[in-house]
Amino acid sequence: MENLFSPWRYAYLTQDKREEGCPFCKVQRGADERANLVVYRARHNFVILNLYPYNSGHLMIVPKEHVASPAASSELQRAEMAELTVACEQVLRETYRPDAMNLGMNLGRAGGAGIEDHYHLHVVPRWSGDTNFMTVTAGTRVIPEDLRVSRDRVRAAFVARLGPDGEEPSPGEGPPVSAGT
Repeated sequence: MENLFSPWRYAYLTQDKREEGCPFCKVQRGADERANLVVYRARHNFVILNLYPYNSGHLMIVPKEHVASPAASSELQRAEMAELTVACEQVLRETYRPDAMNLGMNLGRAGGAGIEDHYHLHVVPRWSGDTNFMTVTAGTRVIPEDLRVSRDRVRAAFVARLGPDGEEPSPGEGPPVSAGT
């Protein structure tokens, strides 16, 4: 078994987090989708690029509701997150052609959550040998693509696969996405 170590993220995880408000909630209310790295908006979740990525194309699926864990979220939100996970995998395979993927959640501070009160699912494309000498010897990750370029590429693939962003839910409606193409 191989381990994914990320010592370069230690500074981010230990930084002063006294900034007012939840960054995911701020992004959700923001008007500039490109600047905020929003890739796709569904009814109960949105997909965003990670501002501190492990690799190019590192996505996160974030509930629109400010909630700390899947257990505290709605069945509709969880079902839609599952469908968006499939869509993320398909989009990343089409766009970046990775050798593999990591999917995961960090719940709570002890679990490694950088944002404890608003859970999210990471979808990280991986390539054989993506941990190279820069990471090993210099503790530095090289991300070869600008985040806004990544956002535009992934956004175009999402819209091509799922159509325009989802709309607000009607009471009792199910998940809006269908990643089964």
